[in-house]
Amino acid sequence: MSAIHIVRDYPHPPQKVWRAVTDPELIPLWTATGAGARPEGFATTVGTTFKFIAKPKPGWSGVVLCEVLEVSEPALLRYSWQDESGGEVTEVAYRLAAHGSGTRFTYDHTGFTGAGGYFMARFLGAVRAKMLTKGLPAVLNDLDDQGDLRRNTP
Repeated sequence: MSAIHIVRDYPHPPQKVWRAVTDPELIPLWTATGAGARPEGFATTVGTTFKFIAKPKPGWSGVVLCEVLEVSEPALLRYSWQDESGGEVTEVAYRLAAHGSGTRFTYDHTGFTGAGGYFMARFLGAVRAKMLTKGLPAVLNDLDDQGDLRRNTP
């Protein structure tokens, strides 16, 4: 079985990082460095079904079906992940923990099987690493101490 495991430290408090990774208006801002997915119908409530919608590519509709499986704000978000066209159901988990004066963010995407799963994990891993190294830090830097976008304040 293949998996994606990425750990990043951010110089921001866990609540601010939580907001950036769970606020439907902020998510597309940091995923733009990857496939640009935006959540549709997302809420941090167990049982919520939602979609990530990205720009379609040859052989992919751009839609991923998800269900929130576990939430412990601001420490854990776990959801299922399945391509709209079917295939295996995998799981994504965001784990946040206070680390020094900031937050250690751990991203895990597990459940990839077979040769196709190996290649999918490698491809998605590179995309996720870029989003968590470039996209998310930029959004976090644009948020004030209350978690609001600075450019939206007078």
